[in-house]
Amino acid sequence: MAPPRKRGLPKPLPDGFVLTDTEKKKWRLGKIIGQGGFGLIYLASQDVDRPVPADTDFVIKVEYQENGPLFSELKFYQRAAKPESIEKWKRSRKVDFLGIPTYWGSGLAEHNELRYRFMAMDRLGSDLQKICERSGGRLKKATVLLLGQGLVSVLEFIHENEYVHADIKAANLMLGYRDPDQVYLADYGLAYRYCPDGVHKEYKENPKKGHNGTMEYTSLDAHRGVAPSRRGDLQILGFCLLHWICGSLPWDSVLKDPTQVQEAKARLMDNLPESVQRLSVSGAGTDEVAAFLLYVRTLTHEDKPDYQHLKVLLASAATGRLDFSIPQRRAGGSATKVQDPPTREKRAGQARGSSKAKAVAKEVDDEEEREKMKSKPVPARHTRGPPVTNPQKEDGVVPAVRSPRPRRRPVVSYEEGDSDDEEEEARPRPIPARYLRGPPIGPGNQPKQKTKSTWTGRKTDDLTATSGRRLHPRLLTECDAKEQTQVELRERWEDRPPLHRAAHGHCQQWDYPLCYHHRGPQQEAGPTQSSQLLSWFVFVGLLFLGIVVGVCQSEFKGF
Repeated sequence: MAPPRKRGLPKPLPDGFVLTDTEKKKWRLGKIIGQGGFGLIYLASQDVDRPVPADTDFVIKVEYQENGPLFSELKFYQRAAKPESIEKWKRSRKVDFLGIPTYWGSGLAEHNELRYRFMAMDRLGSDLQKICERSGGRLKKATVLLLGQGLVSVLEFIHENEYVHADIKAANLMLGYRDPDQVYLADYGLAYRYCPDGVHKEYKENPKKGHNGTMEYTSLDAHRGVAPSRRGDLQILGFCLLHWICGSLPWDSVLKDPTQVQEAKARLMDNLPESVQRLSVSGAGTDEVAAFLLYVRTLTHEDKPDYQHLKVLLASAATGRLDFSIPQRRAGGSATKVQDPPTREKRAGQARGSSKAKAVAKEVDDEEEREKMKSKPVPARHTRGPPVTNPQKEDGVVPAVRSPRPRRRPVVSYEEGDSDDEEEEARPRPIPARYLRGPPIGPGNQPKQKTKSTWTGRKTDDLTATSGRRLHPRLLTECDAKEQTQVELRERWEDRPPLHRAAHGHCQQWDYPLCYHHRGPQQEAGPTQSSQLLSWFVFVGLLFLGIVVGVCQSEFKGF
């Protein structure tokens, strides 16, 4: 029989199958509760005489013997994470918990001519990836920082035992089965012995081994094909913390191109801390993560990190217990997808599509509101003076007639259906006669450039018929009075002497009433008063001159 494919999942073992580990302990298999990349996970019990209960505290990972990940994980537990080693560490650090699953045994088995490798360990609960997906990809900042502190302790333990994890991510973080407040770093299939027998692996780039690990979080060293190291583990953890706070990473859109992912990570690390601080979302800043990654950037490939200092950097906002509820957004804020700062503008449309849609909808609402607030056209009965003949319509709306007064007044809109009292109050007052245009100047004083007079001399009835609008009776009466006033002014003007009209030649044709307007109401009869005053001065002057001459003659005769 041909050997099974190295990368395929193993064929399931029958329910109740009994396995024996290297220490001769027997384990009974229950139902399958999960699967990894190359193996299956069964419920298990040390009581082989009865079915495995649903609430058992043990699981067994099973893979084909030829597969490598379970073998690597098994070697890690046997060398670095034996139960007695973990207990000794906790006592020396005076801590009650360390997030590494307990290893209970391992061995080989055979069924239907197929060889299997298995490992028994603690049963764990749900993984953090499922929790992140339920909460929209984000976790509360305090929870993220507490997770970071716990993971720094786990990394310190495995680093001191010559191993690095090299694949930290939410899918490999498991909640405790009995206590959900306890989080374990599981799946050591890619664990690497970076310092065998105390000799650190040297820094050596190998393009053929580049981009190993999970693309979103793998370190820059791994992108270059360098062997995993302690600073690589910490950099991966920093990327995870940033993702859990923000809900996304700047290189999410280019994950299919490892080279672009590497370049985006390099830009982020080269521009710290601003490159991380600007990725903050509403209700959650990234200052602690920026300081964390900034410290990691100072490490060389072989440096031993200051784990206590890293915990202090993450402790500023980490208080209380783990809270995996959905993060609350601040008023007016929203959790938006984080973009790579150098290419943020290029992908702004994709990242903020929903925000743009809301902005467009709001803009449409604003336009509708402005349309509602626009003034309606002023009815003819509410405008000053007679209506303009043949008004030009624009979009079907007759423009309001301007008042002949030089000072502009605000246009007031009137709704249809106003009461009679309001209409009576809104009607304009009669225009004083001194502001009305009179007839043109006589032929003797016409300007050189002839201009066609705009005064038609039509009566109010003709004007009303031309405009196509019916005027109010009161307004018609006012117009008749104004027309009569204009006729009287014309007769008075023609009766005046030519000398007076020549003195005011600059007021030509219909412009002469404007001169009265600029002089003011007090100077309406200015030309007549000036002539009388001049005659009076001449008479007084002659009288005074005669008296002086008479006095001089009397005195001369006396001599």
